[in-house]
Amino acid sequence: MDDLRRFAAATARNREPILAVLQRVLPEHGRLLEIASGTGEHAVYFAEALPGLDWQPTDIDPDALASIAAWREQASLSNLLAPLPLDVHDTPWTFPAFDAVFCANMIHIAPWSACAGMMNGVGQVLRSGGTMVLYGPFRSGGQHTAPSNEAFDARLRATDASWGVRDLEDVLALAGAAGLDLREQVEMPANNLSVVLTRR
Repeated sequence: MDDLRRFAAATARNREPILAVLQRVLPEHGRLLEIASGTGEHAVYFAEALPGLDWQPTDIDPDALASIAAWREQASLSNLLAPLPLDVHDTPWTFPAFDAVFCANMIHIAPWSACAGMMNGVGQVLRSGGTMVLYGPFRSGGQHTAPSNEAFDARLRATDASWGVRDLEDVLALAGAAGLDLREQVEMPANNLSVVLTRR
């Protein structure tokens, strides 16, 4: 039988610093929605480290959903739920309420409309007082924060003109319109940020 698990090289590098943020800012118990779960490696690692959270992975890509399911089957974690398909552009989102949301490395590898769709959807399903954590590279004041991010942005836009590293201020404006306020931003390795938001 074929192994449907996918692997992302960056996961092993970034999962421990991200976990340190999640352990500090997320509730100890509750339901968490992960948007654009990708390979599923993060979902397994974080669900195992945060046993009080029921972790709901999602993705738009059928191959990613198959990979997440394969990782979940191997891990056999009671709090890691079966992956669900999610196109962030869909409206309204039909999920029950969540206490927390996590999204890593999506908004720069998707059109800007995906960020808007995600914020609108999170505004619908995240409980008041709930926490959202975004992880990835961002520009600040229209400027890249490191030459490596500028080069990465150029590669993204060469692949798809609708992709690219986003301005944090623009992301926060969409979040604010959806009822999400900035709580803190955390400098991460490799010139990335963890952006912590709270639902009003």
